[in-house]
Amino acid sequence: MRRRPVTALAVAASDSGGAAGLQADLLTFAAHGLHGAAVVTGGTAQNTEAITAVEPFSPGFVRRQMDAVFSDLAPAAVKIGMLFDAARVRAVAAGLVRWKARNVVLDPVLRATSGRRLLATSAVSTVTRELLPLCDLVTPNLPEAAALTGIRVRSESDRREAAGALCDMGARAVLVKGGHGRGGEVRDLLFDGTFFTVFAAPRLATRATRGTGCTLSSAIAARLAQGFGLTDAVALAIAYLRAGLSEGVFPGRGPGLPDHFPSEAAALRSRAAAAAGGLPAGPPPRSSGAGGGGRGRPRRAGPSRSRRASGPRKPRPRRRG
Repeated sequence: MRRRPVTALAVAASDSGGAAGLQADLLTFAAHGLHGAAVVTGGTAQNTEAITAVEPFSPGFVRRQMDAVFSDLAPAAVKIGMLFDAARVRAVAAGLVRWKARNVVLDPVLRATSGRRLLATSAVSTVTRELLPLCDLVTPNLPEAAALTGIRVRSESDRREAAGALCDMGARAVLVKGGHGRGGEVRDLLFDGTFFTVFAAPRLATRATRGTGCTLSSAIAARLAQGFGLTDAVALAIAYLRAGLSEGVFPGRGPGLPDHFPSEAAALRSRAAAAAGGLPAGPPPRSSGAGGGGRGRPRRAGPSRSRRASGPRKPRPRRRG
């Protein structure tokens, strides 16, 4: 009997050190029992200490990869990472329209942790104009939210304003990640176009920080592919990332990365903490049904929610095609 697994697609650049980018995406998909497909936008020469070179693939080759994957594998979700420049942004956007992609999660990678720019400055407007309207969720960190919106993001109200602005640009929902914030608590803010939901948890003291943004957005995409609703998918992905961070691995001399296959003990601790906060406990990533990738049945998430105070959002731009 032939079993067809659920497929999730990563559109990203390769990290030769194996900590972030495409490698982190595929490890995360595997941890959730999914078949991971890849559209490689280019490569980076890097290790745990530095990026020494970046080189993109041609937009035409990106297009051919997207056509090859979608024509056969029918991805249930798409996670997008590093895109280099406007030409590759357009190639990916056109592919999403051409194949009517669903559950599209954009991690708007602008700079490396070292500060090296990974998306051309001239391409930011292309992302906001042509890619955001095709995305079901955008997951910027605080600097990325500021760069995409032009809003100085410092306070909680700034985060809400930036999230609302990104939805007004066309994104269906926005998760403003709080890892770059200060203090002993990490506050991730989800805006679904109507309601704000805050996911708050104690900040973990760890140097296993490489690829955390890639891992979180890929975990969200994986849960969406399995049939979870957006709020539950975000909550479960945060719990998964925290479990991996609690057991970080250090393959080189520089900062480490989350364990993409955390122990059951770490997963239990993370799920218990999530449940204590009113979030869905859910199944562990590798227990998502027979053969992996099955639709989960979490209880509804219960974090406090608030409605956008600035009135109804602007109409979402229509998808092209």
